[in-house]
Amino acid sequence: MNRNIKKGIQKIGIGLFLASTLGNALELELAGSIVSDNQKMITSRYMGIVKEMRVAEGDIVKKGELLYRIDSKEIDSKKEQVDLGISQAELALQMNRNQKNNVLTNLGRFQRLYRKGMVSKYELENLELAADNMDDMVSIAEKQVQQAKAMKKEVMNQYNYLKLKAPNDGVIIMKKLNVGEMAIPGMPGVVLTDLSKLSIIVEISESNLRYIELGKKVAIQVPSINFKSIGKIYSIIPNSNPMTHKFKMKVKFKKKGKSIYPGMYAKVYIKG
Repeated sequence: MNRNIKKGIQKIGIGLFLASTLGNALELELAGSIVSDNQKMITSRYMGIVKEMRVAEGDIVKKGELLYRIDSKEIDSKKEQVDLGISQAELALQMNRNQKNNVLTNLGRFQRLYRKGMVSKYELENLELAADNMDDMVSIAEKQVQQAKAMKKEVMNQYNYLKLKAPNDGVIIMKKLNVGEMAIPGMPGVVLTDLSKLSIIVEISESNLRYIELGKKVAIQVPSINFKSIGKIYSIIPNSNPMTHKFKMKVKFKKKGKSIYPGMYAKVYIKG
């Protein structure tokens, strides 16, 4: 075989290889799950016994709807203490006002007596100083009453935290408390998921990261309901699993009124 024929065969081989590569574009099929981007754990700010539970798992709720309510014994005790403090502050204010009136009455009488030369200037000055002091005492007592009332307003506001309400529309996917059980701050009573903000989370191997980028449009599918649409990659979590060397990726999409819920099986198709 002469040299020209060999070169021709090599060129044909290279051409066929390129045509095969271009004609068979890479398409990755990734399996994942539907997740909510707005899932909230509803927990009480204060400890107390659950007095009323309005929801169950699977219930769809609206923003502002009452979920559950805990008892108010702890806050009732604070309210009693604050009410007592207000009564004491108001009593102290009234006593200081009465004492101030007595001092002013005596001061007026001593001023008349002083003009007649019947009392000394020292005695008059002592009463004038006492009147100034009583002005300060009344002012302090008034501030104490204001502070006590402000504290009561704060305590009364705490009653609002005994009623746990939905911060947004959603569905209850978990209920961990029942009537009669103790609600503890920091421990979720119910878990609320927003169905209007769903995405698909998948894992992708590091060798395929070169085929993805933020904002890239990809085909998605939820096989169980035969739902197909176009999504967009909006998050690549740079924290690979050291065992599998895979990264997590999130794809957002519009559910177009379909009944799609967190936990459903989904597929993502990426073309290279």
